[in-house]
Amino acid sequence: MSFRALAAGLVAALLMALPAASQNAPAAAQEPVYNIEIVIFRAMQPLGGPENWNAAGPRSYGTGGETDDTSRRLGRFVSALSPASFQLTDVENKLRASGLYVPVAHVAWSQTASAWGTRAGFTVEKLGVNVPGLTGTVFLERGQYLHLGMALSYSPADPPPGIGAGPGTTFNLHESRRIRFYERNYYDHPAFGVIALVTPAQARRPAGR
Repeated sequence: MSFRALAAGLVAALLMALPAASQNAPAAAQEPVYNIEIVIFRAMQPLGGPENWNAAGPRSYGTGGETDDTSRRLGRFVSALSPASFQLTDVENKLRASGLYVPVAHVAWSQTASAWGTRAGFTVEKLGVNVPGLTGTVFLERGQYLHLGMALSYSPADPPPGIGAGPGTTFNLHESRRIRFYERNYYDHPAFGVIALVTPAQARRPAGR
């Protein structure tokens, strides 16, 4: 066998021995993972005037200058986070001590973001919230900016007095807003509300005040 033939045979053998991944296009960059923590609380006293809550529809979502992402990427639930990692415990304690509010749920989890405009999120049950009368979803979307939104409905057995609501009344909190890491975000409603914190899963520092 000639030297040229021997060399060609060795090159062919080396190419066949290379891992398959090296012969393919580079893998797509891994999606960033975010930690989300929420405290859901209810009001014990009226925080607004009377309103026909059963007739109230959900708020419209502001686009904030975003356009729909045609990729239709859907967020992926990564894992629930233990209470040892919570950064809003002081907020929960202050709400409870105020006498005006009662925390009803405090959970945290990791996920990737959905594409802007999908409104694709996870149910409160999936997130570990088990509050009688509370249903809905929480969604994290990324376009040019990162937005956290929620579409929640709450039918407490004993709504706050003096707001024109009785047992069986359903309160709706539908809101999406642009968020910044480590900043506490307040989702407002006269009957119940949510305080949320979003941080990158790869880094950790105390939440801002």
